[in-house]
Amino acid sequence: MKTRIITLLLISAITTTGLAQTSDDMKTFDPAFAHTVYFWFKNPDNKTDRAKFETSLKTFLKHSKFAKTNFIGTPPVATRDVVDGSFTYSLIVTFESAEAQEGYQTEEAHLTFIEECKDLWDKVIVYDSFGIKQ
Repeated sequence: MKTRIITLLLISAITTTGLAQTSDDMKTFDPAFAHTVYFWFKNPDNKTDRAKFETSLKTFLKHSKFAKTNFIGTPPVATRDVVDGSFTYSLIVTFESAEAQEGYQTEEAHLTFIEECKDLWDKVIVYDSFGIKQ
């Protein structure tokens, strides 16, 4: 039940907010390994910084040899105390395995993205997780 709720929330978020892939590019979500990243920008309201980040991130994900699916999001207006909307962007990327995620960390497209955008953020937090069998 919890997995269904999370899946429905993710689908809802992809279709209503953020910068998710278009339906033509959408691949099936891979539950094997998820890499979730939160970015806090130095200047979160700077439109130039945001445009640079979005362009670089989209280019990186388009050229990644390891990322299977992805979701780029921004925080909604929080309506509950348990919702942390303090971040500037979130990124969820799925992989077929932990080994694929390790390859992603050192691939040229990922390293280029970091180099292009590292001066934009104050803080980055990563949560990696294995999917559990249903």
